[in-house]
Amino acid sequence: MGSCNRGFTLIEMALVMVIVGLLLTAALKGNELITNARARNVIAQQADIRAAFHGFQDRYRALPGDYPGAVASRNIPNIAADIGGDGNGVISNATANEQTIAWAHLSQAGFLSASYHMTNPTNAASEANTPRNVYNAYLQLTQDNNFATVTGATPAAARLNLKTGNAVPAEVLAEIDRKIDDGNAARGSFRFSPFNGAASAPADQDCFSLADGNWNIASSAMNCGATNLL
Repeated sequence: MGSCNRGFTLIEMALVMVIVGLLLTAALKGNELITNARARNVIAQQADIRAAFHGFQDRYRALPGDYPGAVASRNIPNIAADIGGDGNGVISNATANEQTIAWAHLSQAGFLSASYHMTNPTNAASEANTPRNVYNAYLQLTQDNNFATVTGATPAAARLNLKTGNAVPAEVLAEIDRKIDDGNAARGSFRFSPFNGAASAPADQDCFSLADGNWNIASSAMNCGATNLL
């Protein structure tokens, strides 16, 4: 007897199409799931630090990093003798690196779960004294004007703000902005910042449109950063 070649039935072809469709959908959704997970991680980290900041203010009536009582009154345990601020109401690096001292104050006062230590008031950011984002870039708590405005120009007035650190993809920052603010990189309380917490500083034109402030998702920019205005 001769061999008989049997083709696919319509049901078998339909099943194959369904499986292929599911695989394609999963592949397309994979990046979206990763983006959402990273966005939630950054949001949670920022929320924890904001809560710590406000808790510190309520307890000590001062700003972390700027608080002189950490040294003068020894109100915070495990703080070295000279790891205090000047008490001028600004977190800066004018006389000491208060931007980094802030993390030691917050953690040693019990407001952050991680422990950060300073050995010298002028220490630069390091793994020992500064938290990092999920992309391994350092965060910063400071008062400056290093963030975007509607026109793309540097704002005249400095604001107390919490930097996310850079090395964050533009699409992740866009997702964060949609979730917690207005979705615009140059308006609201969550804005683009060129702060350099890792290898190289972000370029504003790569990360958002200078014309309308929209995050530049189409550019696939991987080295972007933002800040929360406090």
